[in-house]
Amino acid sequence: MTATVAADGDIMTPSKSEIRLVIGASSLGTIFEWYDFFIYGTLAAIIGRTFFPSGNVTLETLLVWAGFAVGFGFRPLGAILFGFLGDRLGRKYTFLVTVTLMGIATAGVGLIPSADTIGIAAPIIIILLRILQGLALGGEYGGAAIYVSEHAPPEKRGFYTSFIQASVVGGFVLSLIVVLGCKAIMSEELWNDWGWRVPFLLSLLLLAVSLWMRLKLSESPVFKAMKAGGELAGNPFVESFTYPGNKKRLFVALFGIAAGLTVIWYTAMFSALSFLKGPMRVDDTAAEIIVGGAACISMLFYIYFGSLSDKLGRKKPIVWGYALTLVLVFPLFWLIGSVANPALNAAMERAPVVISGPECSYSPFAKEQETDCGKLLAQFTAKGVGYTLSEGPRVAVKIGDTVVSDTSSAGVDAALAAAGYDFTPRVPPALSILVIVMALAGLGALSAATYGPVAALLSEMFPPRIRYSSMSIPYHFGTGYFGGFLPFIASFIIAKTGNPYSGLWYTWGVVLMAFVVSMIWLQETHRPGVEPEHL
Repeated sequence: MTATVAADGDIMTPSKSEIRLVIGASSLGTIFEWYDFFIYGTLAAIIGRTFFPSGNVTLETLLVWAGFAVGFGFRPLGAILFGFLGDRLGRKYTFLVTVTLMGIATAGVGLIPSADTIGIAAPIIIILLRILQGLALGGEYGGAAIYVSEHAPPEKRGFYTSFIQASVVGGFVLSLIVVLGCKAIMSEELWNDWGWRVPFLLSLLLLAVSLWMRLKLSESPVFKAMKAGGELAGNPFVESFTYPGNKKRLFVALFGIAAGLTVIWYTAMFSALSFLKGPMRVDDTAAEIIVGGAACISMLFYIYFGSLSDKLGRKKPIVWGYALTLVLVFPLFWLIGSVANPALNAAMERAPVVISGPECSYSPFAKEQETDCGKLLAQFTAKGVGYTLSEGPRVAVKIGDTVVSDTSSAGVDAALAAAGYDFTPRVPPALSILVIVMALAGLGALSAATYGPVAALLSEMFPPRIRYSSMSIPYHFGTGYFGGFLPFIASFIIAKTGNPYSGLWYTWGVVLMAFVVSMIWLQETHRPGVEPEHL
């Protein structure tokens, strides 16, 4: 690329070819890095039985999602570390470091022996690698988003940066494509034995491509101008909390932006995938294709809403997206549940399960429940069957109008089968698949409305000298804790209540908080024809 800053430090407008390279290289690197991070969640079931074996399927699932959450939990630390480096050393070289760290850590997951081979060391190493991934991701998003926004003209900043937002979805889609491709060319035995490691090892190839493309980029013109003018922050982390008005901006960015958009995103992608594979008993491959197809469609919405924010402003699409999510998230999942497995859904409505007895408590973290009633709850939870609890002098199970006399595992299985519960994984009929894809695309559109304009919004909210730190810290605290813990918290709520839809209340509550904060305190950062204060 040619120089984008004059000798006196004045910013020069990048050419169209430079902008295309900036967007292409940044977006492709973002896709690869999120692929690395999401492949763990896509292969959650295999990772659970390989690295967290417990003999309790529910516990294994929770442990896998806990490991997933650990990676997100360390994203804020990565944001602090790499945000500091990005504001002091430059945008380009910082996200070169983050993508390298992510690629190496992801490949490492594919090389770790199973817990059966090396015991407790296996899950410990997996957690350490997830920590490295979290640190890397904490520096990646802010760098890529800021790099594109600082090259973009004001009237197209939302449109250009929306490609970074769509690239996050692209990473999820790529993880599904690679998994499906590997499964297609391998036998089921080979895939379950060691073939599942291939998607992790592939990250080394993606890393090489990403580095090759990003090395062709020059530094951000805004950073060059600040460096030439001697305006770099001495300590970007400290200044993020001392710069006039920045504490309020950090608060709004965390609780009004990052927290809300990320729970919608993970609900639309990971919660939907877990819902189809788990309670709805949709065939794994079919579920992955369905969710992947809907995600591909939703990528277009990210571009649309990013572009729309250049015309309407950043705040309106985000607030509208929150409001519609509060209204539609439950109905959309109910719609999916009604058509994904009609026979199983009909059985649940026709013959609901009621469990009664003393000391009917259930701990998802226990390998074995202490009470007879707890053991029953564990059976139904593992099967994804919803139930209602009632008081009673002794342990009893009622399925529809039938009282189950044999409450052993085999007896419960037989009673469920007699009531029409069929847990065989199945592929929904074509019309049902279309309805599910449309519902998931609707969830994707809600996510896009809140996520598409965000890179431009956050870049415009914060001053250039501390932008990398100020943008990354609240974003990764919000996405890391509110979003990263969503699969774990939602799974825990479902396990405790026995209702496959109950985990959505976590999403609903966080979105309500974000809606209120955004409505009251979020200031519009973009008005057509007017350059924002900080860019």
